[in-house]
Amino acid sequence: MTGDHRRQRSGRAVLLLAKSAFAASPIQEMERLAARVAAFDGVTETAFAFTEQGEPSLRETLEALCAKPFAEILILPLFLPMEPSLLAWLKRSLSRWQLEAIEPWPQLRMARQVSESDAFDRLLEALTQSIADQTELVPAARKAAEGSLVPPQKRRVLVCQGGPCNAAGASAIWGHLRNEQKRQNLRTTGDGTMTAKTTCLGPCNLAPVMQVFPEGTYYGGVTERAVDRIISEHLLEGRIVADFAYEANGRKQFLRG
Repeated sequence: MTGDHRRQRSGRAVLLLAKSAFAASPIQEMERLAARVAAFDGVTETAFAFTEQGEPSLRETLEALCAKPFAEILILPLFLPMEPSLLAWLKRSLSRWQLEAIEPWPQLRMARQVSESDAFDRLLEALTQSIADQTELVPAARKAAEGSLVPPQKRRVLVCQGGPCNAAGASAIWGHLRNEQKRQNLRTTGDGTMTAKTTCLGPCNLAPVMQVFPEGTYYGGVTERAVDRIISEHLLEGRIVADFAYEANGRKQFLRG
């Protein structure tokens, strides 16, 4: 991008960031929040995204905003509490995505954590004092027992959620996998695929780590692009993706490339 194009950039976009959304209700809540922020002075456009499961994802939303001529994009994380590993992943991923971009991005800023805001105490006080905004909770009626079907899917994908994997962005890998599972109907396509989070899978220095069954294949250094290939080649065609696969050979291994 030329200097002339840089000078033509103007305005400020605000990107509200949440962790995940499993249904329509939280997405609608984010839409309402974005609409409220859009009314603030100095805000040209608002958007929202999720770091884990839910659409739109952080990367695709950022890329869409960066394609517009904004001078600045403010990322506003709506997390309580803010996990240090998530914050570290955010900063690393934003740097990596900027380096991978074909054209330079506008200036990125990140707002302070919600709990560090000077206005947070006033919000907590208002929530504890206003009876009109409180909902009384009563015991629920006992439900009759219901049966369950045993899943027929033959494939299982485990995404490690151990400390090193979380620090390396496992939550985003999980979110991307789940979004693609929904988009491509992976539960009913091919042999059928079920996905699950798990505790430490073992090879921590290969983080983030995934394991695919029934083969038991370990994948390390997994990125969103790696997930796409694992889906198309391994889950749907039965071919292990050697570029990201690591075999148990009795020796310590290191991330390739």
